Amino acid sequence: TKKPINITLGEDEQKLLARVAKRDRVPEATKAALLIRLALEIEEDDALGALAERRDTSRTRFVSHEDAWNVTSK
Repeated sequence: TKKPINITLGEDEQKLLARVAKRDRVPEATKAALLIRLALEIEEDDALGALAERRDTSRTRFVSHEDAWNVTSK
């Protein structure tokens, strides 16, 4: 389900949003939602990268690719 939200853009951001929405032939709200989704994916990637860096120490144990993806049912 979708939930509407209200946002306020500065004049420059509104003009740019209108321009890229027109370029892509989509409504401004659709373009805004797509851009927000992309920004959230970037935020998630940054958070996962930071987590990986914290876990990457000299004492880190490594698992082979084969073992990591080997799923056995008993």
